[in-house]
Parts: sequence; C-alpha cells; structure tokens
Amino acid sequence: MKFKRIFLVVLDSLGVGETHDAINFSDNGANTLGHIKEQYDLFIPNLKKIGFLDTLNMSDNANTEAYYTIAKPINAGKDTLNGHYEMMGIKNDIPFKTFNSGFTYDILTSIEEVTGRRVIGNKCCNDISIINELGERQMNYGSLIIYTSADSDLQVAAHEDCIPISTLYQYCEKIRAITLREEWRVGRVIARPFTGTPGKFKFINNARKDYAVKPPKKSVLDSLVENSYNVIAIGKVNDIFDGQGINKNVKATNNSEVVNKLLDIMDKNFTGLCIANLDDFDSLYGHARDVIGYGRAIEELDVDMPMILNKLELDDLLIVTADHGNDPTFKGNDHTRENVPVIIYSRNFKNPHRLEQFDTFANIGATIADNFQVDMPEIGKSILDELN
Repeated sequence: MKFKRIFLVVLDSLGVGETHDAINFSDNGANTLGHIKEQYDLFIPNLKKIGFLDTLNMSDNANTEAYYTIAKPINAGKDTLNGHYEMMGIKNDIPFKTFNSGFTYDILTSIEEVTGRRVIGNKCCNDISIINELGERQMNYGSLIIYTSADSDLQVAAHEDCIPISTLYQYCEKIRAITLREEWRVGRVIARPFTGTPGKFKFINNARKDYAVKPPKKSVLDSLVENSYNVIAIGKVNDIFDGQGINKNVKATNNSEVVNKLLDIMDKNFTGLCIANLDDFDSLYGHARDVIGYGRAIEELDVDMPMILNKLELDDLLIVTADHGNDPTFKGNDHTRENVPVIIYSRNFKNPHRLEQFDTFANIGATIADNFQVDMPEIGKSILDELN
C-alpha cells in the first residue's frame, strides 16, 4: 500500500473541453473551464500551481506541484451517475433519460395515479424559484410540484404543512418504482420538502432525500468495503451510488459545507477512500448558465485549496477531477460532453509532471484499487507505478 488514505474530490461539471464524440451529443465546441476563463478573469493561483489550468491544452509545466492530465469518458451518457460510475470502474452502456423540456404525459399521469395527487410545474429549474412561483398554488390544491434540474432526475416538492415529509417520502418511493421502466429510466427521484410562507419559502435541505438506482455492476467502492477499508462519502456521493459500497455518509448541502466536512475527515485516522462532491458548480451555476457565479465558485475553491493540501499526511493522496461538463456559455441548460481534469497530488512526489491522457475516467478507480490491493475493475488502467 503506497497511500494509507486517498481523497477524491469531484468538481461536479467542471469539464475542460469537448470530447472526441461531442458531436454525437450536439456538444461540439463546449469547454466549461475554458469558456469561463475567457469571460471571467479567474484568479486561482493555488489551483494553477497544481496544473489545473494546464489541463485546458495539456501544456507542459515544469513548475507544477502535482501530476495532471485529462480523462475521456467512455460511458453512454453525460450525467452525474454515469460519470461517477465510470470513475469507479463501471461502464454503463445505456444512458439515463433527461427531460429538459418537461416530463411526458404518460409519466405525469402515472405519478397522479400512484400518489392520488395532482401534479403541477413540469419544467426545468435549478433553484428556489420553482417554489416561489408555485408554492402557494401547491398548498392551495395539495398538489405535487414536479420538475427537473436537466440532469437525469425527477424532483418532487411539497410544503411540509400540506404534505408531511414522511408522506412525501412515500410518494417518492412509488414514483421511483414507476420511473425504473426502461422507456423512462430516470437516474434519481428527489424529495424536496419546503417550508415558509408565500414570498418566504425555503427548501428544508436536511430533509432532502434522493432515491437513486443501484449501480449495475460491482464497483471499486464495493471491493474496498469487502476488504474492510473505509469508504467515506461527502455530499451527494452516497445518493449517487444509493449507498452501495459506502460505509460512512457525511451530509453536506453546498460547496462550503462539503469542504468543511472534508477538512474534518482529514483530521481522522482511517485507512481507505474519502470521496467528496462539490455540486454547486453544476446545480447553481452550470445549469443556470451563470458564468460569473461559476467563476467565483472556482475562486472560492482556490482559497480553500491550501487548507486541504496542508492537512494531507505524507502517506495521503489527493485526486481532483470532474464527472462531466456543464458549459455556462453553451446553448440550453443541459450537461455538456467533455473531458475532465485529473490532478494528483502528494506531499511526497519528487518530480510531478504532465501524464498521458486517460482513455477513461476508470483509470482513477483502477489506481485506487491497485493502491489498496483489491479487485481491479473491469475497465481502467492503474497509473500507481507512475506516481513517484
């Protein structure tokens, strides 16, 4: 075992340029980080030191403090679940469905049938505006607000005084069951209870509950748990894998909380993997096509990076990557098919440099599996021996 603890930080949606197959997704020309940098004067000296900006054109940086490269996706979709699955050694050949223009009539009528509630909304939304717009109407009619974030999800919102949270969970379980049909195949059903009064509604974030699908195959996470290693999930990672292969879940609802919880975990003595997902990049700024907000969020991460790096022990490894793209300058509000950055840092590295491009995200999972000497995934190649 070369590293006792590995910390994997996923910058949700922070892609670094179109893939070779981007045209198949109508995403040719997309570049999340590149286009943000063109339109916003990014000041990220700490991320720059570890090769983050060099991933845009794979330039050589003799002064880098980390190994860096890009990884290409081979999964069938450009959603969160597929990206994370591939990272952990699972190739999913059937993409989850997205419903950016709203859910179909048969889905909506099926929801009404299994819940006995009228549905309203049926639109794409990524922030609190959905309950500000429809919250009062939901309370008046006892209906369910149905919407999507443009990821493969179906979100269900209801005021806790109108529909108790426990009842909302029951509805979402029923909706989860019907949306497993192959023709619909939604990745996640999400319960979003809210509270407050008209004009002052707010989501009850700690009562949010995700109903995902189980990964279709065994992942590196499963292999780690089977061999009694710790697998700690921070943020929405546990929801993505539906708890599969995870033995400690740490809840966090925004980037700041995720970083704080990560710093807390770094103070703990454990052996294994800790995965953290910084979702604000995607949910608050990518889908909303907010270049300025996205840029500021990257700068906030840059401020946090020295604290993260300083907490690493000599036998720790940090990997920073992403799961897909979501170019805030691009058409529509969907994810974009992009390569992702891969930054690999240890305080013990003697000569970090640019690595060859990864043919799949799964090289990350394969390297983790190799380090802990557990079953290697079906896809991916370890680069552990190259990290010196």
